[in-house]
Amino acid sequence: MRQTRQTTQTRQNSASVWLDQTGENPFDQGFQEGILGKVNDLAEPPRLIGPTTDVRESFLAGEWASCIEDGSPTAWLEPARDDFAAFVAERSGVRERWGVPCTTFWYVSGEQYIGTLIIRHALTPELTEIGGHIGYHVVPAWRRRGHATRMLAAGLVESRRLGLDRVLLTCAADNEPSRRVIVANGGVPAGRVRGEDRFWIDLLSV
Repeated sequence: MRQTRQTTQTRQNSASVWLDQTGENPFDQGFQEGILGKVNDLAEPPRLIGPTTDVRESFLAGEWASCIEDGSPTAWLEPARDDFAAFVAERSGVRERWGVPCTTFWYVSGEQYIGTLIIRHALTPELTEIGGHIGYHVVPAWRRRGHATRMLAAGLVESRRLGLDRVLLTCAADNEPSRRVIVANGGVPAGRVRGEDRFWIDLLSV
């Protein structure tokens, strides 16, 4: 999970850059209903599924909000805005990233996108130190509601289905929310490397 701080002015400037570059803002409705927290309770329990075109508006709004909050570039969202079906197709099934096979899941409820979870089927020396088998995040409007804990729990089930007996997760040493999510799912501390706390989770009982 990401942790950065930005001023209101910085967020406004980032939004202006997007508007100036594109001439439109596909995030207006999502910003009003999702990013500012003006959202209703979810209509159905969230599920961990493969990327889907059903959540285009909420995905764009949620991930744009994540970028603004974390101080990250928004350029990677431009292909999603322009051709969401192609964007989804590129993330479906098993794809190689970080030098290993990976499977991407989205945590969704109906048309509401909540977050992403990626399972890396194997580890490289780099991933053994930072990254691990599983990476995940919840978009700002849905944070601090227990979704990350439940999403990771569902991700552990999928990891077991992929044939993994145990998984490594890492988080920044000062990322207490992520540490709590990992520990709540059975994470056992395995030391700290390069400022990242490492945890192993046994999947044999999952």
